[in-house]
This record gives sequence, structure tokens and C-alpha cells, in this order.
Amino acid sequence: MRLTIHSDHAFRVLIYLGLNPEKDCTVQQIADAYGISKNHLTRIVQRLGQGGFIETLRGRTGGVRLAREPHEINLGKVVRVTEENLNLVECFDQEHNTCIIAGPCRLTKILGSALEAYFSVLDQHTLADILHARAPQLMRLLKSAARA
Repeated sequence: MRLTIHSDHAFRVLIYLGLNPEKDCTVQQIADAYGISKNHLTRIVQRLGQGGFIETLRGRTGGVRLAREPHEINLGKVVRVTEENLNLVECFDQEHNTCIIAGPCRLTKILGSALEAYFSVLDQHTLADILHARAPQLMRLLKSAARA
């Protein structure tokens, strides 16, 4: 299983906001810290807002911030919101499946179990698990990257 860059960047946004709970951050600040396109991050921020993970504040002094405490942001739920297609193989998509062996083939069941296990692990963790005990190191790295 491989996450798309969309989910990877969504996690980076959440980590940045989790490390900066005392202030509203701009998409530009986050983009600069990670060296990511602001336009790309804007779409991700919209999706995270729709998922209820962050709040977006409009206006001249607007920005973004976490909508929940880090321990309330489940990693599995983030992936479910940010990944548009979790079909590991064609036969996962009943509507568009053209595989002629899909019925008796056990691959679908095996990969389905693997995907369930993947989410089972993610569902056990929150943003707080990422931030806990590593916040000073993460902050140092982000600050030095923003200066560069």
C-alpha cells in the first residue's frame, strides 16, 4: 500500500499545525516550511477542512489551525478523507472491474485483508502520537528549512 502525495502532504500540514497550536498559520508558511507548492497545499487544506480536521479562517488576517486536539485526530480517518481511491487492484472496483478471474481468484480477499490490517494500525494512532516527544526536533527542522 502506498499513500498518494496528497495524504503525505496532509499529514505534514497537520504536523505543522500541531506544532504551532498557539497561532493561526497561513498556507504559505506551511508551503515554505516544507518546500511544497502553495496551490497544491491549498487543495489539501480544503480537504482537511471538509473532513473537520482543521479550521480555515478567512480574511486579511486569516489562516488555518487544528479544529481538534491532536489526540482527537485519528490517522486512519485522515487517510480515508485524503485518499480518493483505495482500490489496490482492479477487482476492488466492482463497477469497472474487467478481470476475467475476479470471481474465483483469492487475491481480492487477501489484499482486502491486508488493507483492513493497514487501517487497523492507522486507526490505533493519532496526530498526538506523531508529535509526542519529538516536537522540539520537528520544530527545529521546520524552522531551519524555512530559513534556508
